Amino acid sequence: MPPLRLLSLLLFPLLLSTSLSTSHPSQPISLPNFREAPAFRNGHGCSSSPIIHIAMTLDSTYLRGSLAGVLSVLRHASCPELIHFHFISSASPSRRLPFLRRAVLSAFPSLPFSIHPFDSALVRGKISSSVRRALDQPLNYARIYLADLLPAAISRVIYFDSDLVVVDDVARLWSIDLEPNHVIAAPEYCHANFTSYFTSAFWSHPTFPTVFSHRSRPPCYFNTGVMVIDLERWRSGDYTRRLERWMEIQKKEARIYELGSLPPFLLVFAGEVKGVEHRWNQHGLGGDNVEGLCRDLHPGPVSLLHWSGKGKPWLRLDQGRSCPLDSLWKPYDLLRRKEREPFADE
Repeated sequence: MPPLRLLSLLLFPLLLSTSLSTSHPSQPISLPNFREAPAFRNGHGCSSSPIIHIAMTLDSTYLRGSLAGVLSVLRHASCPELIHFHFISSASPSRRLPFLRRAVLSAFPSLPFSIHPFDSALVRGKISSSVRRALDQPLNYARIYLADLLPAAISRVIYFDSDLVVVDDVARLWSIDLEPNHVIAAPEYCHANFTSYFTSAFWSHPTFPTVFSHRSRPPCYFNTGVMVIDLERWRSGDYTRRLERWMEIQKKEARIYELGSLPPFLLVFAGEVKGVEHRWNQHGLGGDNVEGLCRDLHPGPVSLLHWSGKGKPWLRLDQGRSCPLDSLWKPYDLLRRKEREPFADE
């Protein structure tokens, strides 16, 4: 095999978050083995409850986190059988999708779910490097395309990152009133230094900062790992294209931010977000994006724990270097404690 070809095969799993532990297409694809979760049944009063749609990404790197997130949602839901999960997974190569589907089914045999292939070509050429390689993966941008990936009949979705657990009934988040004009709802953090999310090239530009001039409220930071999205308003307002436009400016005109897919959301939505209680995103538990140091909970009640940042609880637990709050994630870990076994290639 030519040396350059061999090098590309070895580097491929490091460059794509959706890669599985294989270095050659002819080798068996392997994934961790997961225990089957308990079956969760609806409580009283669910006959008139709506179906709740939740979107998450699905890849080998964050698979363990995704399944822990699903378990946490079901365990605390009053109507778990009415929750439909929409997993967004890389479409290339498509042979990975059956193995990811099998992993989900091994943990949740009766789970209502769909897997929607995401074509990374949609963002190829639009992604610029950020402070952490994981933030640069195409699948990290899939949330921008939810309105296109999900069926047109779905008018609302909750988007969850794959490094969180829910410790409350998700129906409470689903029922957030977006009012007549809001496209998304999320917890906002107006005490954060909003200007720090953009470079001096942005703030010194004659027109870029004016994007915030006519917002309903002063712009505030919000974390895009937990969002309630009105897909009908998103589609009618062509918000995917609005986000892409800022990515193109970043890539081709001026480096205006440093932090992956978050800044385009701030540029389009900050100041127009329907605020949600902070309890629904106790974020930053993974530490900062460079060191991943341990952090404490924010003051106040907790409905959702989010290990955003560099440190992921499953990695720290496996390495014997866990943070105190990682123990709150551990009960949702479905990993079967034995050697990885390859699935037979079909």
